[in-house]
Amino acid sequence: MERVGRATMSAGEIVDRARRVRLLTCDVDGVLTDGRIYVDERGRESKAFHALDGIAVGLLARAGIAVGWITGSTAQAVAHRARQLGVPHVVQDARDKLAPWLRLRGELGVAADECAHIGDDLPDLPVLAACGLAVCVPHAPARVIAHAHYVTLREGGCGAVRELADLILDAQGHGAGQAAGR
Repeated sequence: MERVGRATMSAGEIVDRARRVRLLTCDVDGVLTDGRIYVDERGRESKAFHALDGIAVGLLARAGIAVGWITGSTAQAVAHRARQLGVPHVVQDARDKLAPWLRLRGELGVAADECAHIGDDLPDLPVLAACGLAVCVPHAPARVIAHAHYVTLREGGCGAVRELADLILDAQGHGAGQAAGR
């Protein structure tokens, strides 16, 4: 692997886990965004998403890897961005992220060790503990980092999901260039 974030296991073990991934689930606030929530005078929320992460969703889909978002957020911006990117599995207002993750796995017929999840805070812990490749961003609390197999170099909202997607695609022999059809 060219780039290596902080890992609690060897690079070879990370690659082995990434090679098996058929489903990637992502938290939104703090992972697909930088965690800041903008609220206007009318109470409407807006969020900033990184284009690199949007490209990552398409690369994963072309490689046959399902993508889902599981978030506690109820913001319309989340559903709108998911529609723009063609993310078919979006669960909002999820205080308990494990239940929708288990339901999604069941619907898709994907084993726990074939799943990766990227999160940044305590509500992600049950999914991180249950999945095959547990990933978090560097600003996550120490308790979350302790449960992660891999900690991205990029911050949430700054291409962390793209970093993870590249890791998975490289491990599966899809490399970003191949997945993009080059």
